[in-house]
Amino acid sequence: MKEAKLTVRDIRVRAVAAPMKRPLATSTGALTQAALVLVDLHTDAGVTGRSYLFPIGRHNVAPIAKLVEAMAEALRGDALAPFEIERKLRARYTLLGVHNIVRFAMSGIDMAAWDALGHALGQPLVRLLGGLPGAVPAYNSNGLGIMPLRPLVREAVELVDEGFAAVKLRLGRPRAEDDLAALREVKKAIGAKVTLMVDFNQGLSIAEAIRRGRMIDDEGGVLWIEEPVRADDFAGCAKVAREVATPIQIGENFMGPEQMVQALAAGACDYVMPDAQRIGGVTGWLRAAALAQGAGVEMSSHLFPEASAHLLAVTPGRHYLEYVDWANPILAVPLELRDGCALVSGQPGLGLAWNEKGVKRYAI
Repeated sequence: MKEAKLTVRDIRVRAVAAPMKRPLATSTGALTQAALVLVDLHTDAGVTGRSYLFPIGRHNVAPIAKLVEAMAEALRGDALAPFEIERKLRARYTLLGVHNIVRFAMSGIDMAAWDALGHALGQPLVRLLGGLPGAVPAYNSNGLGIMPLRPLVREAVELVDEGFAAVKLRLGRPRAEDDLAALREVKKAIGAKVTLMVDFNQGLSIAEAIRRGRMIDDEGGVLWIEEPVRADDFAGCAKVAREVATPIQIGENFMGPEQMVQALAAGACDYVMPDAQRIGGVTGWLRAAALAQGAGVEMSSHLFPEASAHLLAVTPGRHYLEYVDWANPILAVPLELRDGCALVSGQPGLGLAWNEKGVKRYAI
């Protein structure tokens, strides 16, 4: 295929509300369905690149979709070169600010561009980035939200029985004692051989995060405490990290590698876990991975397991992939799992293909 033909023809945007097998309640809200924005980047060579975005609610679908469409207009006829596309969009949106849903839209286009490039060259993304398909350790992040103890324990056992050796529990109940009871019951149910992470979803004040963090220290057996306080309060995160022995994990809300630099400089965390749509897609992830390597910090992923598997496979100091099945209803071939690991697809690009019957059924 001639490189000159690899230009952006247009970008199609669709939206779905996929049902979630396990609704998720956290300290900041509840999810019963996954609204997704599907991005199809078409080239003049007939190659299509695909990605999806997670707008965090149906009410956010329209503005994100409109931003992707506006960016598509600016890119029509441009070469399929992800770094150049990122450079152009960054310049175009500098005055508005390359944050929040602007970053989301850019990331969706970036991932679709890399996917199209993989299809054009007949190679999976992991090979384009210099790696090899293989297995990436994963934890089951479906469910284990804030719920009564009996169904919580039952769900914890079910998640492990799906073949995982690691799961994540959401905390942040009004009373610390209730969080502690949930932690104890889940630990007892899954056993000491299963790795357990906990996530407060930014639900605590600094003082309360330290208090509950020390309670978790006393219990032991927790790999990390995730987002105990407001995600962009790096000074507050750093204070918690200094006072609590259990490692602190943040990063899903880093708006680009720039915020990751700030967090690492502040000593805000022990681990990082960027999110593909906030960090800047594949392009932003590569820059973030270099920052984590330089800081000697292990790096995990947040959501988007299909793309994240490729990215973690080439990440120095890779840690865990967060596995959720939220996109499965609209995927022709969901991410393959084996022995608690995500298998990096050997198909071209990200390995994404739409289940068009599912897309039609759940269209919004």
